[in-house]
Amino acid sequence: MSTLNATRTPGHTTPPAGTPQRIDPRGPQFGAALTSVVLAVILLLAPHPAALVLLALQTGFFAIGAGFGVQHTPQAYLFKTFVRPRLAAPTELEDVAPPRFAQGVGLAFAVVALVGFLTGATVVGLVAVGFALAAALLNAVFAFCLGCEMYLLLKRISAGSARTAVTS
Repeated sequence: MSTLNATRTPGHTTPPAGTPQRIDPRGPQFGAALTSVVLAVILLLAPHPAALVLLALQTGFFAIGAGFGVQHTPQAYLFKTFVRPRLAAPTELEDVAPPRFAQGVGLAFAVVALVGFLTGATVVGLVAVGFALAAALLNAVFAFCLGCEMYLLLKRISAGSARTAVTS
C-alpha cells in the first residue's frame, strides 16, 4: 500500500518512465487485516442498517483500490502513516497490478452483497461477504492474496493464448 518509489527513498534515482509501480507487500496485507475486521463485523450485524453502512464504506474502499490502486486506499494511508515508519525496509517490492485486481474482485463481492442485502436476499449478501472475508483472511494471516493469484493465472492464460494465436 505504501508506494516505495525512487522519489521517496533516499539514495535512489527516479525509475525510467514505464517502469511498473512497486509497493511494500506488507501494506496490502495490513489492509486485508483491517478489511477482515470490517467484514467480520458486517457478518455479525447483518442485516442491521449499521452493517449496510459498513458494507457501503468497504465497497467504496474496494472501489478506490480497484480504480486508483491499493496504495491510495484509506487502509494504505494508515499503513503509510502509522505502521510503515516502525518497520524495517521491505526485503522485496511487488507490482501494484495484482493487488489492484484483487481490490476489483473484492469490489465485485461487496457489490453483490450490498445488492443482496438491499433487495432482501440476505443469504446472498451473507455468502458474498463470507467469500470476501475468506479471501481477506487468507491475505491477512498467510500473506496469500487470492485475487493476486487469479490475476497472475489470467495473465499466464492470456499470454499462452496470444502465443498460440501467433504460431497458428
